[in-house]
Amino acid sequence: MALRHPRDGGSGGRDLEINPVFSREPLTIPRYALPAGELDPGTAYQIVHDELMLDGNARLNLATFVSTWAEPEALRLMAECADKNMIDKDEYPRTAELEMRCVHMLARLWHAADPRRAVGCSTTGSSEAAMLGGLALKRRWRERRRAAGGPADRPNLVMGVNVQICWEKFANYFDVEPRYVPMEGDRFHLGAREAAELCDGNTIGVVAVLGSTFDGSYEPVAEIAAALDDLEARTGLDVPIHVDGASGAMIAPFLDPELVWDFRLPRVASINTSGHKYGLVMPGVGWALWRDEDALPADLVFRVNYLGGDMPTFALNFSRPGAQVVAQYYAFLRLGFDGYRRVQRTCRDVATRLAAEIGRLGPFETLTGGGELPVFAFRVREDAGFTVYDVSAALRECGWLVPAYTFPENRTDLAVLRVVVRNGFGHDLADLFLDDLRRALPRLHAQRGPGRDASETTGFAHGAEPKKARARKV
Repeated sequence: MALRHPRDGGSGGRDLEINPVFSREPLTIPRYALPAGELDPGTAYQIVHDELMLDGNARLNLATFVSTWAEPEALRLMAECADKNMIDKDEYPRTAELEMRCVHMLARLWHAADPRRAVGCSTTGSSEAAMLGGLALKRRWRERRRAAGGPADRPNLVMGVNVQICWEKFANYFDVEPRYVPMEGDRFHLGAREAAELCDGNTIGVVAVLGSTFDGSYEPVAEIAAALDDLEARTGLDVPIHVDGASGAMIAPFLDPELVWDFRLPRVASINTSGHKYGLVMPGVGWALWRDEDALPADLVFRVNYLGGDMPTFALNFSRPGAQVVAQYYAFLRLGFDGYRRVQRTCRDVATRLAAEIGRLGPFETLTGGGELPVFAFRVREDAGFTVYDVSAALRECGWLVPAYTFPENRTDLAVLRVVVRNGFGHDLADLFLDDLRRALPRLHAQRGPGRDASETTGFAHGAEPKKARARKV
């Protein structure tokens, strides 16, 4: 949404009246224009600080997947690196080195056949990383089509309607037809057969999501790969997979090692993840990896000279902070495999317990139990007398941010609440959340009927925005 200047009138249209307690004398400064002169640093700080007090408490935000807690040492490193520009690899060669170490660590974590040949880069987040994966799919498809003498002007990308909004943006920005597989019945994400049915000669790839933002479930990557293998055997169509592992790619390696979803599947060409989600780094860093150099077209890679040699770089952004990359390396170094496993196991334990407790409360029914991503969705039973939007509003009065939203096309009848459990949201906070939810129930039951509907929500679904499925069978 474009940011617009507020309309005149009301408190938002007045200049800021500064309390003399916080300054040498009473001040009036413009709200939407540069002040005519300078302010004392302490005064300027206090003005901004007081405005930000009205923001929600990030630790109580159960809508976002983004990390809201970090160790003091990580925050200190980020402060020390606040002035480092990640793109300037000649000026900051050690930061660049730490980036490459993280790439190789992820390549090993995701079972690249030869981690030394895997290529990747840091990004500002998983959305940028996903777009880089999509661009590589599109360019590889175009090269194959041109080599075969076919047209290359109508690319499409197959994915479930549950994908994060960044994929809709990718399709719009880079002229790719999105082919969304709708939800059906109790299938709330992409199915293998449904994905293969939508593929044709213009399909640049299939996006499989390891951890749906709608309900926390993993999509069956191995089954999708097998269906595409069968499609190739029958038709000759060779369709690669990009795994959107924004959250699950930093969960499954530690908690579900037997699950085959990564570069162990030859059809998986690339993977993205968020360092600032279950990678346990403050916003914003993401990672994009390709199984080998062949999976990333050479003409998408730019060469940067540093330390007397060339370093490949592939990103949509140019200047961006290096602090988060340093913090990612710190987290990998600090926790190691066992540390990440303990952190993610605790998150899953909290999620599964919380889901089970909510499911035992009379008005609620859980759709997922937090056993894949530490994320679960639950709905209000039809005879409860209130809506998920009423519940969300009641919890917000206690400081908890819990999104309420409807599922996409074919399951728009399903309205749910979703809880994301992150590092820093432990069993104690979960108990406090349950207490507030239980205390809200008598008041909700006393309502004469539903008080709120979808039109009255604030819209903080964090990736679970409904999309229009355009499924086509071929």
